[in-house]
Amino acid sequence: MKYREFNLSTGTKIFLGKDADSNDELMKEFKGKGNTILHTVEPGSPFCVIDKIDASEKEIKESTIICASKSQDWRDNKSNVKVHQFSGREVKKPFFAKAGTWKISGKPKVIVASKKDIENFLRRYKN
Repeated sequence: MKYREFNLSTGTKIFLGKDADSNDELMKEFKGKGNTILHTVEPGSPFCVIDKIDASEKEIKESTIICASKSQDWRDNKSNVKVHQFSGREVKKPFFAKAGTWKISGKPKVIVASKKDIENFLRRYKN
């Protein structure tokens, strides 16, 4: 299954699901690893994976904005979007969970993607 891919300003490639099924495939591929994963606090966004252990704050911020820009929360509200940050070691698929549903262990960090940052991203990348 193909994912969305973006190259960050640092050259690091990130991967995003396109729908519930591709989110599942993405998470199956990256679960259990020491990477950085992002997903909006509200349901209805792609999982976003930075496939490196030592992602910089700049890479995390850019990825957060991209994740937020592809979310239903942004689509419906056009305001700041809260995003969870966690690693592949902190996720598991609950037995019989529907496609795209994953459980995060512990309390993930919450990052806010601002309306202004999302709008700036969307102006630069119309995809």
